[in-house]
Amino acid sequence: MIYLLDTDICIYLLNGREPRVKHNADLVPRSEIAISALTLAEMFSGAARSEQSLLTYAKQSAFFLHYTILSFDQAAARAYGRIDGYLKNAGIRIGPVDTQIAAIALAQNLILVTHNTRHFRRVPQLAIEDWAV
Repeated sequence: MIYLLDTDICIYLLNGREPRVKHNADLVPRSEIAISALTLAEMFSGAARSEQSLLTYAKQSAFFLHYTILSFDQAAARAYGRIDGYLKNAGIRIGPVDTQIAAIALAQNLILVTHNTRHFRRVPQLAIEDWAV
């Protein structure tokens, strides 16, 4: 695997509102793309709040079948500690879920694909691509 998709990119792919995201995703074999379990949690939470929650949940579940899902493991926990400590000391925290997603990317040596580059650029040594631009 090479890429880890952030939640916003998954939403763009599901909704088809950003053709550039789909174009860029189509250039990469699905075997080289992963999604974190944290992104699943964020998206399933969104589905639960949706007016059409069952339909949204079913659409998301079908989408996730096409990708490897990465857990927050011990290597990610160690990376999280380093990232969170640095961000706290610098006074530039990005939130616990984004920090966990960044930690998974760093622990697995993946490029994080996100349109939320403003937050994730704060994480030292995190490779980032924005497929929406």
